[in-house]
Amino acid sequence: MNSVSATARTGMQSAMQRLTVAAHNVAISPVEGARRQVVSQQTLPDGGVATSIKQAPEPGHALAEDLVEQKVATYAFKANLRVVEVEQEMLGSLLDEKV
Repeated sequence: MNSVSATARTGMQSAMQRLTVAAHNVAISPVEGARRQVVSQQTLPDGGVATSIKQAPEPGHALAEDLVEQKVATYAFKANLRVVEVEQEMLGSLLDEKV
């Protein structure tokens, strides 16, 4: 996977997972003894991002951290979406030049 759009799409998928996990953590914050979910990301050797979700080792919540994570995930999604859009615009311009 070395195309720009494929790399950006994995970034969008990762951002969606981060947003989902953060929303889940906010939803379970009032539950006594609930364990948060934690997202970890790794860069793939040929481009893109792999995401995994695990349970936190200890019960508890971090509401402020999860609310910030929702915003960060939203911005990451938008940035990767913009990369896909720009690539599509560039490909369209390239096709216009060749025709």
